[in-house]
This record gives sequence, structure tokens and C-alpha cells, in this order.
Amino acid sequence: MGEIEDAIERADRESFTREPPKTLKGKIGYLLKQLGSAKAIAQEIGVTADSVNRYRRGARKHARADVAAKIDDAVRARWQPQVRKRRQRQAAATGGITVETRARFGYTAPVGTTDDGRFRRLTVHLPPAYAQRLFDARDAGASDQEMRGIIAEGFKEVYFQDGGGRAMGLSDVAINDIDYMDFDY
Repeated sequence: MGEIEDAIERADRESFTREPPKTLKGKIGYLLKQLGSAKAIAQEIGVTADSVNRYRRGARKHARADVAAKIDDAVRARWQPQVRKRRQRQAAATGGITVETRARFGYTAPVGTTDDGRFRRLTVHLPPAYAQRLFDARDAGASDQEMRGIIAEGFKEVYFQDGGGRAMGLSDVAINDIDYMDFDY
């Protein structure tokens, strides 16, 4: 996963109305309902079906750290999909998406102005169209770089050009060296 996809995943988790199961046995039980068989779970998390059944029965109370992380990721990826979809639809239709980041922003500007990239900490609310483009790109399997481009385009329009009020000669904005990035929608 890229930085942007991770940030979207964190924003999705914040929208959960209930917490996912906390125990190993509970997580395996949930995955069993979702995937249908111990064999399917075993293939996804990289263990044997016997191990999955031991987790399910409670014969093994703890999984190895790497396996536990895969189980946790599998549960969170499937947890409350309707809540996620509803929040994303709302952001794409009316709410937009707020991006908070600290990154190096570079840009192409007219002659006589500086185009040196510099670190900035920005919190910018992007319109719904950018939220829709970002979610569509993620669902289509876009690279982190492509999603950065969508966000950079939004920052150019909303922050740097202030919706058409300034810096009209600015032709390109690039986001590099991301320290952190968070989304809220």
C-alpha cells in the first residue's frame, strides 16, 4: 500500500460505528462468516487450514506477529463496508475531502518567480469532485503517484490559486517527500 492509500484506509477506520472483534478467536469467527471456509482464510493469511481451525476453537490464543497483522488487516478490510461506502458517497457528492499534510511542494511558475520546492504544512478542504476522482482512482488500482497528482491538482486550484483569485500563471504542482498525510471526509 502507498502513503495515500494508507491515509484513506485510516480515514475509513475512523468512520466505523462499531469496533471490529478484538480477540483472535473473534476475528477468525468474523472472517469465517465473510469467506466461508477455513481454507479460504488460510490462503489469505498464509497459514494452514488446521492453524485457522485451532485459532477458531481457541486452542491457540495468539498468532505470530506477522500472521496476527494479516488477520487484523483482513478483518479491517471487510469491516462495515456499507458505512465506508456511505461516507465515501457523501464525500464525493456533497462533502468533499479534507487533506492535512506536511510535504515538499514544488511547482512550475512563470519566469521571474521562484519555483523552489519547500516543506509546507497544509490543511485544505478539496471539493467533492476531487474526492470522487481520488476514490475512483483507488478503486481502479491507481498508483500512489497518480493519486498524488489528483491531490496536487486540487491543492493547485484551491490553495495556490485560491479558486482562480491568484497565481494564475502556476501550471503544475507536485507533492514530494511526504512526512505525513491524513484525510477526513
